[in-house]
Amino acid sequence: MKSIKSSLIVLGSVGLLFLGACSNNNQTAKTENSPSSSSPIAKTGGHGESHGGQVVETGAYHLEFVPEKEANGTHLDFYLQKGDNHEAIPNAKVTAQVQLPDGTQKSLNLKYDNEGKHYTALLPVNATGQYQVKVTSDVDGKKLDGRFNFNK
Repeated sequence: MKSIKSSLIVLGSVGLLFLGACSNNNQTAKTENSPSSSSPIAKTGGHGESHGGQVVETGAYHLEFVPEKEANGTHLDFYLQKGDNHEAIPNAKVTAQVQLPDGTQKSLNLKYDNEGKHYTALLPVNATGQYQVKVTSDVDGKKLDGRFNFNK
């Protein structure tokens, strides 16, 4: 009888260990949000300087999206960087597909700002609600996508 109880305890313990190992977070991209959104604050630390926006790390690339409210809409800043030192990539083609709070879509071409070393555009919409943003970057034929959101 003691042998059966001991076996059940060992089997139960092994089962719990197995379940714990299987429930680890398996994330393919790290996303962190700015204080202006409803999610955690952007990271600081070992991956270089953060600009206070939402971050996606994909392979050797660092994508960071920073929306800033303005009187005539929302100013969108997008930092496209590569490598451990987060070197800016000035020659990419960057577009943003924005889903407005009413569900309509708006496409924007982001232009590179040499002084700020980032891509920028103005979203001339002032509707209240949540905006979903997909930023697509073409870096020498390689496509990089980042998904972000913000509330206004």
